[in-house]
Amino acid sequence: MATPNATLRARPYAGPTDLPALLALWPTCRPAGWTTDFPSPTDLIELLAAPEVAARTQVWEDAAGQVAAYALVDSYNNLWFDRAPEVTAGAADALVRWGIACACDLAAHTGDPASLDTAGRAADGERIVLLRRHGFTEEPVRTLRYARTLTEPIPEPALPMGYMIRPVAGEAEVKALVALHQAAFGTEHLTAAERLTWMRTPDYDPALDLVTVAADGSLAAYCFCAMHREENRLSGRNDGATDPMATHPAHQGRGLARALLCAGMTLLRARGAERALLGTSSDNRAMQAAAQAVGYRIESERVWLSWRER
Repeated sequence: MATPNATLRARPYAGPTDLPALLALWPTCRPAGWTTDFPSPTDLIELLAAPEVAARTQVWEDAAGQVAAYALVDSYNNLWFDRAPEVTAGAADALVRWGIACACDLAAHTGDPASLDTAGRAADGERIVLLRRHGFTEEPVRTLRYARTLTEPIPEPALPMGYMIRPVAGEAEVKALVALHQAAFGTEHLTAAERLTWMRTPDYDPALDLVTVAADGSLAAYCFCAMHREENRLSGRNDGATDPMATHPAHQGRGLARALLCAGMTLLRARGAERALLGTSSDNRAMQAAAQAVGYRIESERVWLSWRER
């Protein structure tokens, strides 16, 4: 039975005590094949570990007090939301309206025009129609999700002379990893606190957090690999991830990404993974070429949509 809008009650996220209910809601929100779509259970844990994001998270409960939906605006003005299948379209409108109001409130404090971005599967027509109804428009950029079976042979990592691959040397290297990421993408996105959050999740395996080191000892590239137990339990698969990853501009064009992918896939296979997954932007031609060169193929696409204050 559909949940009438009137029975849903909105309230702010109450902190870690709410997290189990959100994680329990999550499997009902999407088809099993979409388990790794952002935000996955692991992503939610990482997002809500940031106090500023937790403060910009709203929860909707049904008449019985059960969590039926949530919405949050992350540190980069992205709106993420999910709802139980019985929640009506009208209630889903409330999630988007809340996100827009949150963006407007943030803009009022900064003096900048209000803006909001979000993404959804290209195949999820219902979500795209919902967002368009509230003034979101599609952007040309898409997020491409690649998959690669690990039952086929994996090439040996091929590195130029002077380079080596090793695991990250613990949290002491976080500052250098953040600097590498920001240089690679020409952005200030990714903070030390965010990188530490990745490294403090229950599924973190230090041996899968890989870096390529240049002859002078500097970090030239990284590939953050992982296996997420809860996501695999929900999907019924044994998948591993070989992203995010980045190569410093001074070391691009030397095959470091391909080598890291091969090293990551080999380690994941040794841990029982049957597939490796990665995501990248449709603008990132170099990453697409590296992935395809070692056997990854596009599995799905996510559409980005934006809302701007008029």
